[in-house]
Amino acid sequence: MTVGRLLSLKVSVFLSSVPVSVHKQTGRILHVRNGVLYCTMKSSQSQTATQEKQQPPKVKVPQHALKKTVDKITRDYEAIIGIETHVQLSTLTKAFCSCPYNYGSQPNTSICPICMGLPGALPVLNSKVIEFAVKLGLALNCKLSLNSKFDRKQYFYPDLPKGYQISQFDIPIATGGYVDLDLPLEFGGGHRKFGITRVHMEEDAGKLLHSGNGAQVDLNRAGVPLLEIVSEPDMRTGIEAAEYAAELQRVVRYLGISNGNMQEGSLRCDVNVSIRPIGQSEFGTKVEIKNLNSFSSINRAIDFEISRQALLLSEGQGDQIVQETRLWEEGAQKTITMRKKEGLSDYRYFPEPDLPEVILTQEYVDSILKSLPELPEMKRRRYENMGLSMQDVLFLANDMNVAEYFDETLSSGADLKLAANWIMGDIAAYMKNEKLSINEIKLTPKELAELIASIKGGTISGKIGKEILFELLAKGGTVKGLIEEKDLVQIVDPVEIGKIIDKVISENPKQLEQYRGGKTKLQGFFAGQVMKLSKGKANPGLLNKILLEKLNAKN
Repeated sequence: MTVGRLLSLKVSVFLSSVPVSVHKQTGRILHVRNGVLYCTMKSSQSQTATQEKQQPPKVKVPQHALKKTVDKITRDYEAIIGIETHVQLSTLTKAFCSCPYNYGSQPNTSICPICMGLPGALPVLNSKVIEFAVKLGLALNCKLSLNSKFDRKQYFYPDLPKGYQISQFDIPIATGGYVDLDLPLEFGGGHRKFGITRVHMEEDAGKLLHSGNGAQVDLNRAGVPLLEIVSEPDMRTGIEAAEYAAELQRVVRYLGISNGNMQEGSLRCDVNVSIRPIGQSEFGTKVEIKNLNSFSSINRAIDFEISRQALLLSEGQGDQIVQETRLWEEGAQKTITMRKKEGLSDYRYFPEPDLPEVILTQEYVDSILKSLPELPEMKRRRYENMGLSMQDVLFLANDMNVAEYFDETLSSGADLKLAANWIMGDIAAYMKNEKLSINEIKLTPKELAELIASIKGGTISGKIGKEILFELLAKGGTVKGLIEEKDLVQIVDPVEIGKIIDKVISENPKQLEQYRGGKTKLQGFFAGQVMKLSKGKANPGLLNKILLEKLNAKN
């Protein structure tokens, strides 16, 4: 954010006692009002005007023109896409102090001198951050640095209390990994492998809260531990980038190191996009896109940016593609200029003097490696080898809790395909309608296996199975208990079924005459009446066999 954009910005931080002062170099006025520290900043109109003149001209890209360039983009240009992903770790306390972080807390209620960056306050590293970083590095097939260090990344922003961010620069904790994923069938399917450049530890900044009265800084998030994952520029389409981000979300959730909720900012993606003519080895000018809070917005923002850049290049206006940060406007479905992108030299990195090196032993790394769960890619390959279709595999492995439920159902003896069908069909529909997770339903994996076995073994019909399924989902209980309580055992005695069929036929002589006159579709009518009379308990196979014999019998 430029100084011109900080006109009359007010920053508030709760303090017990802070003297009024004026910063000699910046002219910022610090004063206390009702126990709250305020930082008021003003810039001259001439500065603002000058900066506005320096902004690159905005290029309006008509929608119809974008559509016309789609074929040309595919034919003549190649997109180069990389993603920087910040994962907020689910530690009990922040990275360098004992303050907790709870999403949605009142502003500035979880802060201390350390995360506020007050003079004399020294950081102490939370050991869980190292453990989680090693877990993620191993899960992403990275090479771990047994000796790494922290650095200071210098830049000014109102929500960065120290004026620098503790991060890692030249020696990150993990490098040179990759992630494997399978694209959904609706997007063409296929396996993809994308490189991971590095994973490094750092702290989060605070947050600006905007209102009609200006902006307030909330430092609750300042110092919250993050892992930044930098991908190789291996992606070529918006859907590949979105699926890559979704796979990272699955991985961190499987590992239990983050909830990965994009709507809470626990997983944030900044996308870098450039395009180049096909056959050209040099990269084009890179543009960063921020404000992407869903996987679908990642896909759409990238597709828009590719089209925007391709249109400019095709019209000879490639010089208007500048290295900058752009925002995705969800309402307008377009990217807009936010600010010019800083370079590495602007950050003036140097080693963090208040923190020691991070030294790992091979024994420590090996112990964490042994503790890793079965990860999404491993689970997908296992399900695929079991004979499930890729559609089934992607659904079941997408959510760790669903996968665990499925595995427990199988371990209770359930048929593989039937278990998958029940979970993906009626159970998934129930969870969606009731807005429940699979951990919140009352039906246990053991009872689902029992229900499947009861239908497969002929104890109850599939129709009755569906009827009692929803009672089990909502209220719990046992399959055997419900069958006995409601007298739902399937009728498999041919004599008893024959008597019910005889009664139905005798009560519908007109339909019998029509059937024997050639309207054979009326068999369904008779079967329905038999099922109704038997309260759904007649075995469907026996019913249809005996019914056909009696309907086709001569008088």
